[in-house]
Formats: sequence, C-alpha cells, structure tokens
Amino acid sequence: MSTINPPKALLFDVFGTLVDWRTTVTHTLSTQAALALNSPSASVPTSVRLFASTISWPDFAQEWRDTYKTFTASQSSPSKKAQKNAFKTVDQHHHDSLVRLLAEHNLTGLWSADQLHAIAQIWHFIDPWLDTSPALHDLSKSFVLCTLSNGNVALLRDLAAHADLPFSRTLSSEHFGAYKPSPLVYNGAAEHLGLRNDQCALVAAHLGDLKAARDCGYQTIYVERLDEEDWEVEEVMAAKREG
Repeated sequence: MSTINPPKALLFDVFGTLVDWRTTVTHTLSTQAALALNSPSASVPTSVRLFASTISWPDFAQEWRDTYKTFTASQSSPSKKAQKNAFKTVDQHHHDSLVRLLAEHNLTGLWSADQLHAIAQIWHFIDPWLDTSPALHDLSKSFVLCTLSNGNVALLRDLAAHADLPFSRTLSSEHFGAYKPSPLVYNGAAEHLGLRNDQCALVAAHLGDLKAARDCGYQTIYVERLDEEDWEVEEVMAAKREG
C-alpha cells in the first residue's frame, strides 16, 4: 500500500483473512456428528456409525474448503452460456458439496436434510481471528471498509454481524456474476464505490487474490494467517521481495 497516495477504501477478503473458518467448521462437524451418533431418536445406519467413528473431521473440513476453491476457480471466467444461467451462490455450493462429500466418505444418513441445511449454514457464523474486530474498528476511522469476498451477500452480512465487523459496504462476487480472481469482481467493486482502481486496496491472506487485484490496478496489503497461503514457499518469498 502506498503511503504517499493512500487508498480511500480498504476491501477485504473474508474467509481466512478475517475469520478462522477451520476452527469453527471443524468444531461444528465434530459436535454435530457426536450429537447424531448419541441421539436416542436418530436412526443412523450401522455402517455410517462405523465410518463416522474413524473419520478425521479436521481433514473433512479441509476437503470441504478445497471444494469451494475448485468451485470458485471454475467460475472465475464464466462462459457466455454460463452467464445466461442462474448464478450459483457459495451457500448453494456449500450445501451441495457437503452432501457429495458425505456420500464419498460413506456418511450419507448421518444427518437429516434439515440438519444438513443447518450445518451448511455454519459458514454464516464463523468466528473471527482475535485481532480482526479491534483492527477493523481502528481502520474504520480513516478508511471506507468494504468486503470483497466470494461469499454471497446474505452470508457476508451474517458474518459481519456475528463477528462485529464494522463494514460500511458489503460487496460480493454475487454482485458481478463471477468469482475472484475474475477482473469483473475487482473492476466492478471499484466502480460500485465510485473510485478509481488505484484508490482501492485489497487486504487478503492469499497472494493469488492480491496478484489478481494488483493486475487490475489495486493497491494491496498482505495479511499472514496460519495455513491460509496456497502458494509455495519460494513463490511467497519472491512475492515479498517484489513488494
């Protein structure tokens, strides 16, 4: 970020950057599994009980997150045909991918349809990193704060309320019909705010997101978070040297 020409708006990636999805999602999956397995009224098949007793819920949570990455990457450059179809939200993806992953792990029947829906909604209520809310409240005194996430609008608003994130604007890939790292998202967000791209700075824990934003003329700010960076160590070091 330039200190000579500082941005007017800070736009934040959310998952991993501001909220600790891994802890919340893993806890929810393991807790809900225990409740289902120990419920006297639940009719969980014996085979499902066996598989559920040995599964690693942290690994399952990571798999769930990885399906999100694959999904959004596949939709970052939508074809004309795809653009004509209804935009599939992250909420819809989270539900559909949870159902698919459970089937792949022989866990279909562990939860009812209503329970599956509720578990898929946990992404609306991820707990923040401890430094997130205080830092945003401080930054809000000097900058316009805005989300710029692949999460859909309803999800982002719930997250902001749950985690006490003082955003003045909520912008989502849903507004632009494509997912990051599509230029449609970064360019559209700046236009939505009535700013030039160089008056915006993206704050993120993912160098791929930051590179795409910088290619669109954004200023960028990297936040290091545990286990969030997908780039190899050599790529990270090179990016840091380049600033």
